[in-house]
Amino acid sequence: MLESFSSRLSKAIQRTRGCLCLGLDAEISKLPSGFPKDFSGIRKFYKSIIESTLSQVVAYKPNIAFFEILGKAGWELLEEIRTWIPSEILLILDVKRGDIGNTSRLYAETYFGNIKADGVTVSPYLGRDAVLPFLAYANTCTFILCLTSNASAADFQLAELKSGEKIYENVAKYSLEWEQPGAGELGWVIGATQSQFLKSIRRISDKVTLLIPGIGAQGGDLKEVLEFGRNNNGDGILVNVSRSILYASGGTDYLLKSNEEILKILSQMRSFF
Repeated sequence: MLESFSSRLSKAIQRTRGCLCLGLDAEISKLPSGFPKDFSGIRKFYKSIIESTLSQVVAYKPNIAFFEILGKAGWELLEEIRTWIPSEILLILDVKRGDIGNTSRLYAETYFGNIKADGVTVSPYLGRDAVLPFLAYANTCTFILCLTSNASAADFQLAELKSGEKIYENVAKYSLEWEQPGAGELGWVIGATQSQFLKSIRRISDKVTLLIPGIGAQGGDLKEVLEFGRNNNGDGILVNVSRSILYASGGTDYLLKSNEEILKILSQMRSFF
């Protein structure tokens, strides 16, 4: 029987002494020198990156847009990547879906049932109907977009309600009602560039797993994220980094430079784990 998502994450954090989630969102045009600028190049690049990082990460997070753009071959590559990743490492699909009824159910079946992802990202804007079909899959985690790392997140997510709560706080509190015993776990996406709000998020729930993008190219503060984002057990957090690792070098030394970037990140993480 599979373990829960949070239990597997905790073991992965203990194993790597870090909480690094590597985002897979490479573009053909940005492949290092020596790679053909076509599908064969992107496949070879992903395979080499994954093989060289298996002992260092707790999760991989493919962004679905970078696979959909490749058409049928992109979906086949995503399914192939699933086979490259051992069970002790989590696969989180960054899909940001948010629909209702049969549409949401079929999205959930695609990502959890067919591809066998361990986690997905979902937009809660349409309410519980957009999220519940994903939560039906046991031993998975559905990460709802709560407070994102982009600059225009403030357009809606930081707006104040009449109660004085910000919208992201209301979303977080309300979403806690959606979890059901024996079903999948709920997670929140909180951008690293919003680390000043992590204390308020952890006051709402110390249990919910946080997926935190925005470190590296987007400038999030890793130390603050680790200090305020971990739960009382010292885990419950995934920090996603992609571009600063994938594009650490445009030359033939790309794996060396990527590994140097990972070690730099892990050296900061290991003072917390």
